[in-house]
Amino acid sequence: MVDFRPILQDIVAMAQQESNKGEVADYIPQLAHVDANKFGISILNHEGNIHSEGDAKERFSIQSISKVLLLSMAFGLVGDKLWERVDVEPSGDPFNHLSLLEMENGIPRNPLINAGAIVVCDVLISHLKNPKQEFLDYVRAIAGDQSISFDLEVAQSEQETGFRNHAAANLIKSFGNLSHKVSEVLDFYFHSCSISMSCEQLVKVFYIFMNRGNCLQNKNYLSLSQVKRINALMLTCGFYDEAGEFAFEVGLPGKSGVGGGIVALLPNQFCVATWSPGLNEKGNSKLGMQALEQLTTATGLSIF
Repeated sequence: MVDFRPILQDIVAMAQQESNKGEVADYIPQLAHVDANKFGISILNHEGNIHSEGDAKERFSIQSISKVLLLSMAFGLVGDKLWERVDVEPSGDPFNHLSLLEMENGIPRNPLINAGAIVVCDVLISHLKNPKQEFLDYVRAIAGDQSISFDLEVAQSEQETGFRNHAAANLIKSFGNLSHKVSEVLDFYFHSCSISMSCEQLVKVFYIFMNRGNCLQNKNYLSLSQVKRINALMLTCGFYDEAGEFAFEVGLPGKSGVGGGIVALLPNQFCVATWSPGLNEKGNSKLGMQALEQLTTATGLSIF
């Protein structure tokens, strides 16, 4: 069994010495105030043992990482019917681009870009009585942690500044691929992005994708086939137009968010989360990407 602790300590030391930590996302006003010097990392192995270093217990806005959880809930509810509404191909574009959406008649390229997650939210609204609360309950149940919650100030901040998301939702609606009011779908979408978690909480939630659909409490949420497909989407689409680079450098399925979080996993072995708010030019955590490359290089563990 790998002793992760000295490796994580080396990773934190690297992060602290790095002078260029990237740029904190400022187009969402509530995220602009986060300290760029924060860095945390947690790893949870298959036996349920967790190792953490740095600011791993501090909560942050998970942003687009929530797209995987929206996908998981919707896939569990409607199965393969989901793929009638959203595709499974990498976009090759930034997370908020609209050009492909126009060319492909309102069918988003995949559920891990903004447009795709908006459609997934619409699907969930059709099957849930209280979408925001039921989604939050779903995440809490997987983690075994009732303290996980929305950051309402972040949700409000996104609602007021998310002009491209409003544009995408209206474009999708114009093609008939949204069943509900744009305002209702976006309210759910913005709240899902605002969920606040620490690295330690994130690895507990994403344990289901590492552990064949079973959470830490050994409750099953997804079939093996569904887990395989979600992990495949994370590998090919989880980092927007940097997904190929992440597969090349790190070699794990994962998902990033503009709050600076990244979560990744090696099936049947471990789940890891990093948080460093400074982003690179692609919108992914600069030090988080470096940390995970360092982790898989030091351990020799990846899917390849």
